[in-house]
Amino acid sequence: MENFALIEPPIALGPLDGRYRNTVAPLTNYLSEAALNRARVYVEIEWLIFLTGHNVLPGAPKLSLEEIDYLRNIVDNFGATDISELKEIENETKHDVKAVEYYLKRRLDQAQNVLGETVLGNLHEIVHIFCTSEDINNLSYAVVVRDAVAQVWLPKARNLVAQLSELAHDQADQAMLSRTHGQTATPSTLGKEIAVLAYRLGRQLNRIEKTEFLGKLNGATGTYGAHLVAIPDADWPSLSQSFIEGLGLTWNPLTTQIEAHDWMAELFSDVARFNRIAHNLATDFWTYISLGYFKQNLAAQGSTGSSTMPHKVNPIRFENAEANMEISCALFDSLASTLVTSRMQRDLTDSTTQRNIGVAFGHSMLALDNLQRGVAGLDVDPQRLEADLDNSWEVLGEPIQQAMRAASIAGATGMGNPYERLKELTRGRRVTESDMRSFISELGMPAEVEERLLKLTPSTYTGLAAKLVDFLR
Repeated sequence: MENFALIEPPIALGPLDGRYRNTVAPLTNYLSEAALNRARVYVEIEWLIFLTGHNVLPGAPKLSLEEIDYLRNIVDNFGATDISELKEIENETKHDVKAVEYYLKRRLDQAQNVLGETVLGNLHEIVHIFCTSEDINNLSYAVVVRDAVAQVWLPKARNLVAQLSELAHDQADQAMLSRTHGQTATPSTLGKEIAVLAYRLGRQLNRIEKTEFLGKLNGATGTYGAHLVAIPDADWPSLSQSFIEGLGLTWNPLTTQIEAHDWMAELFSDVARFNRIAHNLATDFWTYISLGYFKQNLAAQGSTGSSTMPHKVNPIRFENAEANMEISCALFDSLASTLVTSRMQRDLTDSTTQRNIGVAFGHSMLALDNLQRGVAGLDVDPQRLEADLDNSWEVLGEPIQQAMRAASIAGATGMGNPYERLKELTRGRRVTESDMRSFISELGMPAEVEERLLKLTPSTYTGLAAKLVDFLR
């Protein structure tokens, strides 16, 4: 039997890098190990440029624009050969951030081959100065998570909400039988029920968009100890704040060796909540399909369905979304609960944990993709919706009861015990249109109330449902 572990190119162990690679591939530019290393290079280079540009280090040269461009091009051109080179260095250092430091020193030495005469080769000791590994790591993670959310995950999630919003407006007037506790209940409209889900999801996205991405650069235990000994006259907190805000992050003034990751926990909890609402969407749509309210468009679904029952087209997009949301939530929950704790001033439990951030977002992305494809492959069946309503005249027991109460309060006689009388009429038996009309006619209601009730049908008993869809922006 062949050993799959030895096959080249390597066979992926997990589904995100195997079966579903194409769907989640955009995240690799931000949340892969290679992307993290590029971000580390970026932070180290920007710190070097910052220190030399702010005259913090006595005797340090001021860099020319050409030299600054050369440094920043290291990040812009970071690719396959750099990834391999860094890996080789790390195999020697056994330390990922130290490998980045040595990699950059190599690039400083190579600058003369590009620029000719340059001071960059003399700046070895400025690379990583005053930094503990976590100074680089926390800023790098903040940058890549921020950009992954903004550039990849949020647009995908926003597209789903926009898709639902459009469907909600299209179906705003389509009456639908509600089912509270799985039982026939006061009708709504299909559009209003979809709008509820779109509104809930949109609200979570608004929270996620307001996430603060915090960072710190203050040394081994957050005291600026080495900074102050080496350069006692510098205002290190102000310099740290200026540098971090220059990266587009929020400065955290009080930390141990690590930035506490509270912002990560907040973000991951919000994304997990979005996932759970989307999971609710998947289960509701699955149920509507099973009720026949939606037909699955075979061409759009691109699905074979059952391998043995040719009549079936399984709602696999929604089932796949459910499963991936559950995996994503489990990971985000674990991340959110684990990352907020670190023993004393530092332990390394966060290091392994954070490497799974991309996996958590990947399963969420996969679920979003399936939901979008699933929703796009649905056609509403108005006849089925109407048939369900027409078989459920008992739902008019609620408005008739309330009308009786209001009429009684207004002085009408014979309106006593409205709940009990409707209960006797409707509970445990099928009520026809004729039954309901006869009941209304025999009540002795004021003429205008009776006329209003006799015009009422399950399909028209939807209240303001259609107008409520307009609350979706």
